[in-house]
Amino acid sequence: MALLGGAALAMWWNMAPQMRAEFEHWHTHEHFPERLGIPGFRRASRWVDAAGGEGIFVLYELEAHGVLSSGAYLRSLNAPTPWSTRMMPHHRDMVRSQCRVLASAGGAVAGYAATVRLSPASGAQDRLQPGLQHRLAEWAGRAGLVGAHLLRHEAPAIAVTTEQKIRGGDSHADWVLVLTGYDAAVLEKVVRDEMSDAALAALGARSGSTSGFFRLSHSCVEGELAGAQAP
Repeated sequence: MALLGGAALAMWWNMAPQMRAEFEHWHTHEHFPERLGIPGFRRASRWVDAAGGEGIFVLYELEAHGVLSSGAYLRSLNAPTPWSTRMMPHHRDMVRSQCRVLASAGGAVAGYAATVRLSPASGAQDRLQPGLQHRLAEWAGRAGLVGAHLLRHEAPAIAVTTEQKIRGGDSHADWVLVLTGYDAAVLEKVVRDEMSDAALAALGARSGSTSGFFRLSHSCVEGELAGAQAP
């Protein structure tokens, strides 16, 4: 399996330009080290809108889905640091999917990433999953691309956390496709031509998928970073 474990936490939100510098400092030097200090968090990667917009995409790779309901993770979510408490309200339009990894091929980190958020059509889940899985290895090995990964949201049975309350609540994506690559044009073409609403509907997806294109901002693995203090 290319992703570092059997689960992942995929998140999207918008960050206002005037907050970007402090956000990146906090997220890199406090938040990533904090999260990667939790047992079961294996790798963290942050991506920013490739066109220069406000969008952020973050992917945490987890050892297992049970990490999302572990005591160590819940303690962190319910006791955010003062710096985190100050930054959380600026995470606008949060989409947060707590996922099992259904399939994974190739690399998880490259210069660019494309994400597609989708849902199965009614009664089509058993058709959609193998249809997408069949394509992952081919996409991952295509010139310009590096990896392709399929995730499915499965919320753990936990109460709403303090961080969620600060943000005002989160939405989620049912299923997530993540493609990584070194050629942005190839990545965009694959999503446009092979992951369009029509192409996904033919595999069993519901109309109304949401795609995004991002460039890598920062990535690290457990034990790599030391924390910093808030300014």
